[in-house]
Amino acid sequence: MGKKLQFDWILFAVIAGVSLFGVVMVYSASAMVALKETEGASQYGYVFKQFAFTVAGLLVMLAATRFDYRWLRQGWLTAALLLVTIFLLIAALCFSPINGARRWIKLVGFSFQSSELVKPVLALFLAFFFSKRDPDQMMDLKFTFLPCAFIVGMMLLLVMAEPDLGTTLVLAITFAVVYFAAGANWRHFAITGIVAVVVFAGALILVPWRMKRILAFLDPWNTDNAQGAGYQLVQSLMAVGSGGLTGVGFANSQLKIYYLPFAHSDFIFAVICEELGLIGALAVVLIFAVILWRGARTAIFAPDRFGRLLAIGLTTNIIVQALFNISVVIGLLPTKGIPLPFISYGGSSVVVTLASAGLLLNISQYAGTYDFTDEK
Repeated sequence: MGKKLQFDWILFAVIAGVSLFGVVMVYSASAMVALKETEGASQYGYVFKQFAFTVAGLLVMLAATRFDYRWLRQGWLTAALLLVTIFLLIAALCFSPINGARRWIKLVGFSFQSSELVKPVLALFLAFFFSKRDPDQMMDLKFTFLPCAFIVGMMLLLVMAEPDLGTTLVLAITFAVVYFAAGANWRHFAITGIVAVVVFAGALILVPWRMKRILAFLDPWNTDNAQGAGYQLVQSLMAVGSGGLTGVGFANSQLKIYYLPFAHSDFIFAVICEELGLIGALAVVLIFAVILWRGARTAIFAPDRFGRLLAIGLTTNIIVQALFNISVVIGLLPTKGIPLPFISYGGSSVVVTLASAGLLLNISQYAGTYDFTDEK
């Protein structure tokens, strides 16, 4: 094992700072909604919950830095986490839908979005699985590709069944990036890509409401679309455009007041653009660029193949989610329900993403010469 290095205070400070910034923006975006839901009794309902989620997530993040990450390489642990995750995904399908989707497990006033757990568990499984294969074994269809594709495909299909096509895309990209970094067989990689394109195209074309959303994305300002499937995108673009260079000021957004749906969750970046302007939006983008930089640095200097692949998977998860969310808000992608990491309202997302960040910080504390024989 490599020597333990200094704690990555840059990554820690950026993540802690953007998480607390998220609490502030959730208050701004949710205050009016909270007042309406409580009939004027309180404007702090969402922000109190988000603050509690963030504190819990930061504690989990710190706890995740306190052990040797290579303990996660144990096969029984990976298998147990996979089984628990698959069970939770199946269980979520048995609960009543919320906004047309069965993504939440609800027990005694507590709800958990099972698909959020898939993100770090998938990264862990891929790192464990591929770290046990040498370069020659990575080329083997039966020994490497088919077992991995079966397990990953099962999780993706369960997430897609919720339905949650956005998260499915994030997971698929994470698999592709980690598989490529591990030394993918190009033929298997190409076949997987073709199958994925066909499946996702079918999921779009064969589902009427998704196809309607695609058409609305192509022409959101059409009168019918602007009041129907394209309503969220139109309101989001209006909020983004209203901010100008410096914004209208914190808590002064007009579009969040019953116009912009899910302003405190999926579309919180639109509120940031309106209130803090282009400067605030670029600051958020810069924050995720720093996280990408530190995550890539962590992967490069990881002391072993497992740590390298795990860092790549965790970083990819966070950055792809951010790219998708921002792209949806500014109209580069069709509307999908993907939260902005660390900022959007939601306990499952905040706690799990901060836990992933904790694992990144854990790996970043170690450095050493890579020894492939240590992977056996």
